[in-house]
Amino acid sequence: MAATILIADDDAVQRRLVENMVQKCGYEPLVVDSGDAAVALLTAPDAQAIDAVVLDLVMPGLDGLGVLAKMREAGLSIPVIVQTAHGGIDNVVSAMRAGAQDFVVKPVGFERLQVSLRNALNTSALKGELQRIRHSREGRLTFADIITRSEAMAAVLRTAQKAAASSIPVLIEGESGVGKELFARAIHGSSERKSKPFVAVNCGAIPDNLVESILFGHEKGAFTGATERHMGKFVEASGGTLFLDEVGELPLAAQVKLLRALQEGTVEAVGGRKPVKVDVRIISATNRKLLDLVKGGAFREDLFYRLHVLPLTIPPLRMRREDIPHLLRHFLARFVAEENRTITGISGEAVAHLAQLDWPGNIRQLENTVYRAVVMSESDQLGLSDFPHTAGQVVPDGQLAHSEPLIVAPSTAPAMVSGSDIPIAPLATAGSLPMLTATGEVRPLDDMENEIIRFAISHYRGQMSEVARRLKIGRSTLYRKLDEAAANDPAEGDAN
Repeated sequence: MAATILIADDDAVQRRLVENMVQKCGYEPLVVDSGDAAVALLTAPDAQAIDAVVLDLVMPGLDGLGVLAKMREAGLSIPVIVQTAHGGIDNVVSAMRAGAQDFVVKPVGFERLQVSLRNALNTSALKGELQRIRHSREGRLTFADIITRSEAMAAVLRTAQKAAASSIPVLIEGESGVGKELFARAIHGSSERKSKPFVAVNCGAIPDNLVESILFGHEKGAFTGATERHMGKFVEASGGTLFLDEVGELPLAAQVKLLRALQEGTVEAVGGRKPVKVDVRIISATNRKLLDLVKGGAFREDLFYRLHVLPLTIPPLRMRREDIPHLLRHFLARFVAEENRTITGISGEAVAHLAQLDWPGNIRQLENTVYRAVVMSESDQLGLSDFPHTAGQVVPDGQLAHSEPLIVAPSTAPAMVSGSDIPIAPLATAGSLPMLTATGEVRPLDDMENEIIRFAISHYRGQMSEVARRLKIGRSTLYRKLDEAAANDPAEGDAN
């Protein structure tokens, strides 16, 4: 899913011009004709996610400075590019003091707006990453720190937000690398316990003979090597949240004691003489099906029902591919800053390719892939050649993963682009569709449909949401038709 740019201008001609330029930049425009309408969109309870704003400074009613003030009052940190026909220094100073990130004079040129939007989005991504890192270290992560635009994640987020309002035990399920601990920290950071400790324990990394000691503590001399007293993770997290990662790996003996601790609200240290009262909110996580472990006798059924009070299942990255471009932007901004590189973006071809891969390691794998590309790249923009480890990967559901994904077109067709890779030459505005085969027969309907879809992908620069909207079909239908076309194309089969 492309970044969404809100355009607020009372001049209909200027709105249309900027909207067209934003589309050519590979972004999704959202247009309003007044400052009041812009504020209403930005501050609505169910507000659509907006990545940047192009704001007219002089409008009847609430003007641009008024919109900036309202955004500041609402605590919105969305980057704003102010545009006006009055380019005096006083206007520039006022807009910048009010929180604008950039200032352009009407009529803004395509290249100027392109650079301004790209810089605004990159700066916003970097600020977001720095804030996320700071919040994580301070134990103040919230759901606002989770990068997602996926409908599949929306229901999960709503459930997690409700869970944060209570102390109900939460079991987070999902494949490795989907962000289970991030969700656990967001639940803690959005709860009344946010000022108390968040203690994470990887149950799969603890030796069996030390599980009880680490979770519940031990007294000095309780066993060989116990040279001093250890209070244990339950006591350490008292008043806050204890996150039991990979809880399915706990040995049965420790499960018994964990169950008692959850039932009684007390823990007894190894070698201790009396139980200690603890007030702990439990969030557990697993990348395995706990119910299958219960059926196999590897996990206690009574403990399962203690932990499985409110289950959350985080979908894998391949089920929310629309998040990939946004994750790429954030990871790139962070690693470019950390490595002191001058890389400005990722080519549209590379983004389209990466968005189609299976990512069995999920977000963690995507993050490390971007890290490697930033370190190894020798150019100022990451291209397909900077991701050699992804070349030739094929996703299980049949989506293409070639160097020119999703599109099989003549060599003159422009490459798919994103906001960081924009050709100045305009795209072709018309195409021809032959109705007959070389032998004079009417072409099969599927062939013509595939050609129309591929032309649309080329025409709309790989923006799949726009392609689906213009063809009046759903995105899932679009991808299914592409899968079918790839499966029926002998050339594609040989490429795989």
